[in-house]
Amino acid sequence: MATWPVLSLTTFLPLVGVLFIAFLKEDEAGARNARWMALSTTVITLAVSLNLIWRFDPGSAEFQFVEKHPWLGGFGTYHMGVDGISLPLVILTTAIMPLCIIASWRAITVRVREYMIAFLALETLMVGTFSALDLVLFYLFFEGGLIPMFLIIGVWGGPRRVYASFKFFLYTLLGSVLMLLAIMAMYWQSGTTDITVLLHHSFPRDMQPVAAAPNRLNDQVLVRYYSDEFDRINR
Repeated sequence: MATWPVLSLTTFLPLVGVLFIAFLKEDEAGARNARWMALSTTVITLAVSLNLIWRFDPGSAEFQFVEKHPWLGGFGTYHMGVDGISLPLVILTTAIMPLCIIASWRAITVRVREYMIAFLALETLMVGTFSALDLVLFYLFFEGGLIPMFLIIGVWGGPRRVYASFKFFLYTLLGSVLMLLAIMAMYWQSGTTDITVLLHHSFPRDMQPVAAAPNRLNDQVLVRYYSDEFDRINR
């Protein structure tokens, strides 16, 4: 097992690229440097994340690469870790991001610097979402990821990008509120937001469908949004 915080490094390394890109000038040279900096950052992040595969123990059912520190005055904790389900999602995220940067190399010509910043921030928030072992931390990562997605759709989307971005915001807002209510219900019943503890907590049988309903509705809302957009594009 790694003794250095490889999971946190994988999560927040893209923000280093964001910092460098933020100080580049808004000109052709700055756009070119932003592309190369974003690509280099995502490739390095992918290389770091491969350490998770190398050091992961497939014979263990426990969370691995666990990092836990006090946070928010004891209400929540900075608790990170991966298992056999979340690890492939982390690797998939870090592997796709360099391809996204390459795919947009010539396609994005307006506000290139901001575009690259949005994608690098999105990578941090996606990896954090898949690695969080605390409900508060998970919720912050998950909701934070909607911000760069909203900007990417609204600024660099298609002809009806403003309409699509606000529709995306409204659909996800409903699901986010319902998810927050489910998190609050689990906290009030168990007294913790630690996912590793909640996995072994015995919730009342009548509460289980109520707590799960917001997540099911959230999935249905997102499916409806993307199906509507797919139908609109193919008209």
